[in-house]
Amino acid sequence: MKVLTSDDLLQRLEDLNRVGVSLSKDKDINRLLENILIAAKNIVNADGGTLYRMADERNLKFEIIRTDSLNIAMGGTTGEEIPFHPIALYDDAGKPNNSMVVAYAVLHDQTINIADAYTEQGFDFTGTKSFDKKTGYRSKSFLTVPMKNHENEIIGVLQLINAKDRESGEIIAFSATDEQLAESLASQAAIALTNRQLIDQLEKLFESFISLINTAIDEKSPYTSRHCARVPVLTMMIAEAVNNTKTGPLKDFHMNEKDRYELKIAGLLHDCGKVTTPVHVVDKSTKLETIYDRIILIDTRFEILKRDAEINLLKAKLRAGKDPDAIAKLEADYHGRIKQLNHDRELLRKINIGGEFANEELLKRVREIAALPWVGIDGKQTRFLSDDEVENLSIARGTLNEKEREIINNHVVVTIKMLEALPWPKHLRNVPEFAGGHHERVDGKGYPKGLKGEKMSVQARIMAIADIFEALTAKDRPYKVGKTLTESLNILGRLKVDGHIDPDIFNVFVRNKVYRDYAIAVKLDPSQIDIVDETKIPGYSD
Repeated sequence: MKVLTSDDLLQRLEDLNRVGVSLSKDKDINRLLENILIAAKNIVNADGGTLYRMADERNLKFEIIRTDSLNIAMGGTTGEEIPFHPIALYDDAGKPNNSMVVAYAVLHDQTINIADAYTEQGFDFTGTKSFDKKTGYRSKSFLTVPMKNHENEIIGVLQLINAKDRESGEIIAFSATDEQLAESLASQAAIALTNRQLIDQLEKLFESFISLINTAIDEKSPYTSRHCARVPVLTMMIAEAVNNTKTGPLKDFHMNEKDRYELKIAGLLHDCGKVTTPVHVVDKSTKLETIYDRIILIDTRFEILKRDAEINLLKAKLRAGKDPDAIAKLEADYHGRIKQLNHDRELLRKINIGGEFANEELLKRVREIAALPWVGIDGKQTRFLSDDEVENLSIARGTLNEKEREIINNHVVVTIKMLEALPWPKHLRNVPEFAGGHHERVDGKGYPKGLKGEKMSVQARIMAIADIFEALTAKDRPYKVGKTLTESLNILGRLKVDGHIDPDIFNVFVRNKVYRDYAIAVKLDPSQIDIVDETKIPGYSD
């Protein structure tokens, strides 16, 4: 066997150090595991190897298999599944499985260096010999190293097969130096793997916590139960379209994986402040709704007025005696009164819905009805409608009055406060700005900060469009039905013309037909997915 020179050793130590640095940067678990095994094979010049991970406390799972001379590559990024069952550390009776080398290495926390599997005593190499017989391979030298994390727990096993002489290619035994280098690499690899798993677990925990917040918001209101999930989907779709734009004002916008993850988190958290918004405001489906729809009370008052009209008719008939002309007039007046009351009741019911613009003529009639006298349950005469009822019925658009709209709008302020209070890592430091800017307008008339377009990030402007389009197409709102793609794009186009949304992002949104991809992705109702004539969308320029 050739003696290892100091230069060879130095080179291998440099390789080991370089591999250690490389492993610490890898983020994909499968690729990381693959690189661990490949690096180990290269450092000790092995023909093959297998990397196992602890599936649980009693089993080792095959993760990566490589044998260069047989051109075998399974597991990792290959997409080739490993067909072998896990290796049990204990038999059915609970006795340690000391006959298998990898199991023994785990059970005894020990590196096993075998010069020749065919002459080695104490271990069962039946499976190895069967493999050799089928393939014509000759498994000879084995180096099996436990992988231990920073808490000294074994998380896997690195097994290398058939060390090769670097000059002749002859299969030789693994040297003591090979053993030390493999142990050092296994230690570094275990720590890198554990760190990656911990980071993945923390990210999973973080996203689960976000999901918990969104679930709490969704549980508060069945009407916005999917908004928190759909806006991030549309946000990322628009962002990718902008990212792929090669010309125009947005050509310099580019995202890497960190940027994408940051925007995704911002999208998931964009409405987290709604956790503080009162349910009766979020769910206000009619103008008079609080805990219940107060139109019921007004209906009752109308019934009382109709009852009073009937009582007054009967009293007047008694006074009129048998005068037919007087009785006919009384009945005509009564029926006219009932007809007017029914008309007024239907008018208030219609206005209460808030589904269409209430013009000044209708609002004037509301005030006239409000002034009608009626006797309440306390026996005192009062106005038919209270000031609060008049205020709510006079809402020009939608169902929210000014105070309620301020409460709704305040969710953005709360969102920003909540997010800015968190100790964000560097790669997520823009989450508060992205999430908190989705109600700003490019003309500076948005809220809560009144930022103009140049003061807003591209990500915040993207999210603003996503938030509006989701709301337009959503079919679970209490005050409207989900609009078609054409209707939604026409409204969005008018918002562009009015300086509400970013014109360049809007053009990308339409040009790349992101609206249709989104409709399919979230499974909008087929009746909403109509044929869009983009030439008729207000403000759109190809």
